[in-house]
Amino acid sequence: MNKPLTAISLALCLAVGAANAQTTITTGTAPGATVVIEPQYREHIRSYIVEHPVRPVETRERIVVGATVPEDVELRTVPTEWGPTVTRYRYVYANEHVVLVEPSTRRVVQIVE
Repeated sequence: MNKPLTAISLALCLAVGAANAQTTITTGTAPGATVVIEPQYREHIRSYIVEHPVRPVETRERIVVGATVPEDVELRTVPTEWGPTVTRYRYVYANEHVVLVEPSTRRVVQIVE
């Protein structure tokens, strides 16, 4: 067996594994969750936040898709005008974004851009 070729192959495998381990999802949809927000409802969400200002949530941990929102953070009820696909969730406002949260697990399922 060619030792230099084996060493290079092993190094490439380790590098790919390390790169995959460092990937962080910060926006989008949580794995396994399907949250589809129609464009007109995204507009409703944006206008609602402007018309009904909410105090932004501040946490020590970054709020990212898949993360759990701390217990001391109040989850707000999603207004019906945000559309039927999101009314089962709750939301928080953080980093100038609406963050949709699964209420039973407090996991972030989507960050609305």
